[in-house]
Amino acid sequence: MAYETIGLEILERKATLTLNRPNAMNSMDYTMMQELANCFEALHQEKDVQLLVIKGAGKVFSAGGDVKAMVTSEEFSDFGSIMADITRLVRAYYTLPMITVAQVHGAAAGLGFSLALGSDIIVAEEDSKLAMNFIGIGLVPDGGGHFFMKERLGTQKAKQMIWEGKVINGLEALKLGLIDYNVPNGMAAATVDQIVGKILASPVAAMLATKKILHKEKLPELERILASEAEAQAAMRETKDHREGIRAFVEKRVPEFQGI
Repeated sequence: MAYETIGLEILERKATLTLNRPNAMNSMDYTMMQELANCFEALHQEKDVQLLVIKGAGKVFSAGGDVKAMVTSEEFSDFGSIMADITRLVRAYYTLPMITVAQVHGAAAGLGFSLALGSDIIVAEEDSKLAMNFIGIGLVPDGGGHFFMKERLGTQKAKQMIWEGKVINGLEALKLGLIDYNVPNGMAAATVDQIVGKILASPVAAMLATKKILHKEKLPELERILASEAEAQAAMRETKDHREGIRAFVEKRVPEFQGI
């Protein structure tokens, strides 16, 4: 299957998915969201593949949702379809019968960070900018961001980090438990290669059985959170704070929120 915004390479038991909008910092427009959902669903049929690496082309992993497109593109007017595709891609990714590894460099923000957090193993370079920063444009996390943050941090800390929208580096993320490996700049690919080699030399079938057992128990909760995120996001899209947030983002200024 040919894709416009992502690349997929399968070599024996390993697949590599590349987010491929480098000129837009791999931000996710409607096409990329659809293609990711379609790709993850199709990968469920690749019975010989046991491991998936996901990475970004160019200077960053992903800057998240395409905020400029929210302002300028008609495609974001059908918000229900967008949230449906985000739900599809997260569910398909979470239930993949593969070990998933996120190879993060540069930045992973917003929906891009949610995607990385949905991985079984996260490798991030020390100067990476990691942020669940939906609050900056008056939105709530989507892409299962609430679920994955809570899984990694617990409810109380997850709330605080989501509310703050703070940008953290790889070392800070490792200390918090948001990632699994913090590596020097330029070393993410080499580290991931080592991890991949170790996993593929292990009894992967047993590892995948453990993943299936644990994720099966958590899937209903993830699905409820995805539904709640879609409902809340639709409501937040109608607020004055959201409109101010995206205008301020495009105009490169500090937003003036009113809490409405």
